[in-house]
Amino acid sequence: MNSLRHRFLACALAGVAMAAHAAEPSPAEADLSATIAALDAAAFEAFNHCEAPGQLDKYASFFDPAVEFYHDLGGVTWTRDVMIAQTRAHVCGKFQRELVPGTLKVWPIKGFGALARGEHRFCHYKPGGTTHPCEGRAEFTMLWRQQGNAWTITRAFSYGHGSN
Repeated sequence: MNSLRHRFLACALAGVAMAAHAAEPSPAEADLSATIAALDAAAFEAFNHCEAPGQLDKYASFFDPAVEFYHDLGGVTWTRDVMIAQTRAHVCGKFQRELVPGTLKVWPIKGFGALARGEHRFCHYKPGGTTHPCEGRAEFTMLWRQQGNAWTITRAFSYGHGSN
């Protein structure tokens, strides 16, 4: 009985040690997370100012031409051109996106790129810099493809839209 208790305790401690070790990202995973965080920030900096000349094209450059975008309220778009047209019509000069701090998580996809998941909120915006209270928080998932040094989003999901 005592031996069984010791084995159980040893297994439990080993499990805790492995879980703690697994929670620490490797240097490569940390670099990947930093890369995706920088790409997310750059893409949405352009998104947030897409009414300004050149910014919508810059935002579009982060997406594969055949991107699939799934939105729980807006439905599905099957191409970058359609997605950008909808962004132009419904977002530019009206909303800005904020990443909820501490929510971006990134996982490598071997031989492809990375999966990013997090939470964001949208703030009413008027050109000239006036941002109104942020209403509407949602989750997102983006599938990033790496080709050489270039990264593009091939699948995007925005879901769980609700109030802050």
